[in-house]
Amino acid sequence: MKKYFLYIFLLFFALNSRAEDSPKPYLQWTQLPAIPSSVGFAGSFAGVSNGALLVAGGSNFGAGGTPWNGATKTWYDKIFALEQPNGQWKEVGKLPHPLAYGISITWQDGVIVAGGSDATKHYNEVLLLRYKNGAIERENLPALPTPIANACGVVIGSTLYIAGGTTTPTATQASTNFWVLDLAQPAAQRAWKTETPWPGPGRMLAVAATQEGAFYLLSGATLTKQPGDSTVHRTFLKDAYKYIPGKGWSRIADLPQSVAAAPSPAFTTGQTHLLVFGGDNGKYFDQNATLQQKHPGFSTEVWMYNSITDTWSTIGNIFTDHKADAESNPLNSTWAPVTTPAVVWNGNLVLPGGEVRPGTRTNRVLMATPIQPPGGFRIFDWTIVGIYFLLVIAISVIVSRNMQRTTSGFFLGGGKIPWWAAGLSIFGSKLSALTFIAIPAKAYATDWVYLLNNVMIVVVAPIVVYFYLPYFRKLKLTSVYEYLNIRFNRPVKWLGSLTFVLFQVSRLGIVIYLPALVLSAVTGINIFICIIGTSLITTAYSVSGGIEAVVWTEVMQVGVLLGGALATLFFIAGSLHGGFGQLFTEAMDHDKFRLAITDWTITEPVLWVVFVGGFLTQLVTYSSDQVVVQRYLTTSTEKEAKKSIYTNAILVIPASLIFFSVGTALWVYYRHHPASLNPHGRTDDVFPWYISNQLPTGLAGLVIAGLFAATMSTISSSMNSIATVITTDFYQSAKPASTDRQRFAFARWVTVLLGAVGCLIAIYMVYLRNASIWDQYIKIIGLFGGCLAGMFVAGIFFPRINSKGIFIGFVVSAICLYFIQAASIINFFLYPAAAVFICVLVAYVASMLLSRGNK
Repeated sequence: MKKYFLYIFLLFFALNSRAEDSPKPYLQWTQLPAIPSSVGFAGSFAGVSNGALLVAGGSNFGAGGTPWNGATKTWYDKIFALEQPNGQWKEVGKLPHPLAYGISITWQDGVIVAGGSDATKHYNEVLLLRYKNGAIERENLPALPTPIANACGVVIGSTLYIAGGTTTPTATQASTNFWVLDLAQPAAQRAWKTETPWPGPGRMLAVAATQEGAFYLLSGATLTKQPGDSTVHRTFLKDAYKYIPGKGWSRIADLPQSVAAAPSPAFTTGQTHLLVFGGDNGKYFDQNATLQQKHPGFSTEVWMYNSITDTWSTIGNIFTDHKADAESNPLNSTWAPVTTPAVVWNGNLVLPGGEVRPGTRTNRVLMATPIQPPGGFRIFDWTIVGIYFLLVIAISVIVSRNMQRTTSGFFLGGGKIPWWAAGLSIFGSKLSALTFIAIPAKAYATDWVYLLNNVMIVVVAPIVVYFYLPYFRKLKLTSVYEYLNIRFNRPVKWLGSLTFVLFQVSRLGIVIYLPALVLSAVTGINIFICIIGTSLITTAYSVSGGIEAVVWTEVMQVGVLLGGALATLFFIAGSLHGGFGQLFTEAMDHDKFRLAITDWTITEPVLWVVFVGGFLTQLVTYSSDQVVVQRYLTTSTEKEAKKSIYTNAILVIPASLIFFSVGTALWVYYRHHPASLNPHGRTDDVFPWYISNQLPTGLAGLVIAGLFAATMSTISSSMNSIATVITTDFYQSAKPASTDRQRFAFARWVTVLLGAVGCLIAIYMVYLRNASIWDQYIKIIGLFGGCLAGMFVAGIFFPRINSKGIFIGFVVSAICLYFIQAASIINFFLYPAAAVFICVLVAYVASMLLSRGNK
């Protein structure tokens, strides 16, 4: 009988496997109204001005004309505008003269037109076209250093970059020019600068791109002419380069094939992807004159480049529709175009006109809309999630039945939590979605430099045990900020409590946002619905349970989360041909295990910066964070509390190794399976995306369920701690005659309000689009927590600092830290260090001066 049930389970598991998942659609193709030309144009200029799509200039061979039937190539100067996708084109102006094959880029409210050619020469003029009140306004920009055509360019911020091209119609070699123009300068001071060219051959018809402030130069074609040979030969290139201002050029992975003359610039999507559409791979170039109308057209493949794994893959094809009369009547069909700009209009990619086979133009306008495919969650996964949540709720309900309906029971669990449970709870409260998602994402995108920040808790734990814990236990505190009242005075306590509340509310928004991000990526549900739903469920859970329910739920969740992460690591390694050997070899070869950057700068996460910043970051958390300190106070004795602190510190090391390893494993996996990445996703989406699309059904459900349950527990812990501080430090001070029952009811209502505030902050995080949520979290710790930790350092280690001095020190530290962050003069890891140092130093000096004044 047991064997029978085993076969049924394996069959059910196999039926739900993701091994045969079909390719996902990432682009939806439509067509806009055709350009008002019976033939269409190639080499046009295009962009967006004041919400309208502009198409200017271009060339063609006339109706039915080709280079092989004696037709004359004609250049045009007309400018057309399309104000709405469902509107009609209208002629709105003209270029100074017929022009084509230059560079066009949207910038602010206009379209930059640079260089280009006509039948006789190339030009160096640069214009800015603006569409206003139904007409075109022209502004002259500084002329290019030399005439150029068939080049590529892009604007990064307010800086215009132009690369390559040819200088004359009869050029026998392509250019290596790389020019830069700072458009932020006043008009009279703008001037082109010639920068160092890329370490490769000159090229024309290349594709430009930008991502995260870097300039990319992709593919193109080079020209050569041998002595005595009258023919200029064209070689199609596959090499690609990346330029970072201030750092220079580096070569990136070659394209699988040439994409010469593909629409430029490439489409930037998500945080790490570039999309290149079609292009000429040179396959039929030498046969153009022979094939003529039988030419099959240019490549339709959409190439995707991932800047983290440095890999290329295809994610689909440009929409085409070749009718039966495509050879004789090409305008009746839809083709993949080349020699046309790529324009981003209202978030969509537009390809206006272009050349669809040698000598043949099109007037069709293609538009690609990025779409987010639904996640891979299935019924069995939902079942696992449902069961898991029922178990979590059951544990919470069972424990909460025995909870004392008092503030002591709600906030401290009656002081009866075992040391090992308190230690696991401390660990679990920090093992939130930030750990589960952001750390693997950081290791995937970079290396292990941030590992030291985590393990510094091993150094901080003895300091907390021997210097901080005795004070907290001896004074029998409920809120850790009551210590500030005892050591200094009530205003200092209120200042510290308010700082904690602001810091924790900010953190609350982040830990609500991250699980919502996971659920959205996995299931395809709108992220705003996820945020609101998570907030409602967690708020209800937090109001009904106390700290004891939270602790025991976290104890179970720690094992599930670590087990799920470890199982994922083994699954990724097992999916690689060489297993763990391949994983470690490739990661080592690409320096993905780098633990430290040896330098003395203060603006980058170098070794000493991470060491000092990590030490102070952990000190902030474990000495002045009510969420953590409150768990020290739930145990029966100080000895038990010490054990709980060391239990947490010991667990951090293997947990950090697991999560960093998962991130590195994801990098190796997606390096070999780049097409499996979501091109529209964020860096922090990478682990949830893998869970959704690669983990077997059932395991994915278990991992996601554990992640959400732990995250909700972390949120409830924050809510409980904030409610503790507000109730103990503010409400009780304002209403000293209130009963314990009134304070208990007040704490619950505060928890409801916190759920609403956290929800709103999480919605803001959706629009923030920071490359690393973990970076954002550490910045918040530095800004809010560092000053607070400085107060405790001053109170415990500097007995001569008085209440007025510490108040002044805190305010000055906060002001200084604001300007330090605004000026970006130090790395964010050092924010806590700067905050503590300034707070203590200013407080000490102020205390001495005020003491002398009183004498």
